[in-house]
Amino acid sequence: MTTKKTRPARAQGTRRAGPQARGYPSDLTDAQWQVIALYLPALAPGGRGRPRIWPLRRITEAILYVDRAGCAWRYLPADFPPWRTVYGYFAAWRDDGTLARLHDALRARARAAAGRDGEPTAAVIDSQSVRAADTVPRASRGWDNAKKVNGRYLEPASSRP
Repeated sequence: MTTKKTRPARAQGTRRAGPQARGYPSDLTDAQWQVIALYLPALAPGGRGRPRIWPLRRITEAILYVDRAGCAWRYLPADFPPWRTVYGYFAAWRDDGTLARLHDALRARARAAAGRDGEPTAAVIDSQSVRAADTVPRASRGWDNAKKVNGRYLEPASSRP
């Protein structure tokens, strides 16, 4: 008895790398790339380290893909640069402030396009209130009118030492 050889099944929506690979919804248009490229660090002349192999646009698109898809770095499709390379650029840009500068510049442009001041003039701060027992001193508790809770402010975990 002979069996027919079949190719392994591929998950729906996966793609192969190569010239026939199509773009993703998170890919940048040429106009978007023109704006973003201005804020990315230039290659230092005579700089040390390994020469750049992957174009910055493709690395940026891979970062946007991970952000939009919400997937792990290791799950980047094969037509993007290797995940370690993409994560290395992301971590470097995060640490040197490139991503913060880019975010600030894009926010200012979007606000200007909407006819608003480039910098926001108000902010919303969210907090969490926890019900306080009767044994908690009044000096450290208050009334949260939105939640109708006589409670105590709980500091976010990220701001605790």
